[in-house]
Amino acid sequence: MNDRNNKLVFWGCFVALITTAFAFFSRIYLCNVRFNTDFGLDATQVGELSGAGIWPFGISIILFSLIIDKVGYRVAMIFSFFCYAAYLVMACLAYAAIQGVEGAALEAAQARGYFFLYWGSFILALGNGTVEAFINPVVATMYNKDKTKWLNILHAGWPGGLVLGGMLTIFLADTAETGDWRIVLGIVAIPALIFLVMLIGVRFPVQEREEAGVSYREMLAEFGAFGALIGFGLIFWQLGDVVFKPLFAYMGMGEVQIAGYGLSVVTPILLTALAVIFFAVYTRSFGRPIMGFLIIIMMPLAITEIGTDGWISGLMEKPMEALGYNAGWVLVYTSLIMMILRFFAGPIVHNLSPIGLLIISSLLAMAGLYTLSLTGDSGMLAIFAAATLYAFGKTFFWPTMLGVTSEQCPKGGSLSLNAISGIGMIAVGVIGFPLIGMFQDIKSSAELEKNAPATAGIVVQEKETFGYPYKSIDPDKTDAAIEAEGDKDKVGAELEAAKKSGQFTALGTMVLFPAFMLVCYLVLFFYFKSKGGYRPVELDTGQAATSDDPYSE
Repeated sequence: MNDRNNKLVFWGCFVALITTAFAFFSRIYLCNVRFNTDFGLDATQVGELSGAGIWPFGISIILFSLIIDKVGYRVAMIFSFFCYAAYLVMACLAYAAIQGVEGAALEAAQARGYFFLYWGSFILALGNGTVEAFINPVVATMYNKDKTKWLNILHAGWPGGLVLGGMLTIFLADTAETGDWRIVLGIVAIPALIFLVMLIGVRFPVQEREEAGVSYREMLAEFGAFGALIGFGLIFWQLGDVVFKPLFAYMGMGEVQIAGYGLSVVTPILLTALAVIFFAVYTRSFGRPIMGFLIIIMMPLAITEIGTDGWISGLMEKPMEALGYNAGWVLVYTSLIMMILRFFAGPIVHNLSPIGLLIISSLLAMAGLYTLSLTGDSGMLAIFAAATLYAFGKTFFWPTMLGVTSEQCPKGGSLSLNAISGIGMIAVGVIGFPLIGMFQDIKSSAELEKNAPATAGIVVQEKETFGYPYKSIDPDKTDAAIEAEGDKDKVGAELEAAKKSGQFTALGTMVLFPAFMLVCYLVLFFYFKSKGGYRPVELDTGQAATSDDPYSE
């Protein structure tokens, strides 16, 4: 391929990633300011709607990676575009369903509109995942001599999209809250049309695994039985909650148990076992040890980066609103830092090496999270400073891990590169968010028991997550506490103080995740040092990598 074609492919992929960020920001924003009221949703339904636009993302990355080398990058690109188009159509149908409807007919109209909105969000997530499934291997193949650098530059598109999409959404805040919210959602059509026009006529590269003659079986062998255990285990665990549980309940089988466990628990275990057996028999491989090690690291990495993003923005929301600013500027600010730093990843990677960069990033993330945990009563400026430190730390995590995976496991092709990303995304949903919630509950309930034992005796309850018992504050018991105390303002202040303190101090517990990553990266550092230093594994494709590099040193 010529250099002009390569540049067009790269920037088309960059715009495609911007599209995913546009869709993410606008939809999450509207979930809390319009969808909840327009469609009569309670907090649980808002959470389900938010999740419908996220959890299929990770699943589609992994599953599409199994076939993308067969169907081709162009087909994947077109499929992702049609997912965005379908999402906008279904959003418009949801909007139309409730227009002009009042009285007794409104509830049925809201349910119909929610149906379109939920499944539209599901399709959107499939499109977002498919974008990741084709852009990562395309860029890693075109720039196979400098993968980590170019994957960092590519993934500047995500924070760049959050900056642009966030600013547009904030400027359209009045429209989002009181006007036609289709306009806010419709901004995703702009980058979607741009990447379609840019990529529809280009020549995509042949994946380096295929060009080197590495077979499909060898690709799966890199992932192996261990990768299947983690990847498909997380997929089926997620499906157990969002698909199997409601499906079995609808079929009247919700109470059926096998060996003391419900079908929604047993079914994911059985499906995971089948996937592992297939991979073990077909590939005759447990998986490459370094691939398994990178998979283990990717789970706490994703929890550290993605799991805490919304949390930190939430902590800064009230101080921002008190100053008269939209809380969305927080995410725009931290995303701008990430975008700028990722564009200049090349010199940093060359000076530190990918593993060195990940070690430094882990240290900065630890410092940022710990500093944030100390800023509970320090005001917005201190929180912003700590959040800035944390943003510096998390910037290079994701794309650099993709780069290391592709450089060390090139025989894994699209599967290794995308599966590790998908595993990270799903781990955030099925492990990260419950753990983060548990950390906050433990700290908040402990704070309440310390400072307001009478109120705590009424509202604190016993809960369990992953078989671990802990205490949390039950918001449904607030009225009982108010009645017992006889002072609504006092109880409200006690609960708010406990919640705020718990949120900040729980960030100190989150330091455990980047600390674990730091230990793992040090292990990799000394492993590669024993072999003479970090060196990418190169496949013999018979062609030189792209050398026309506008960001080369």
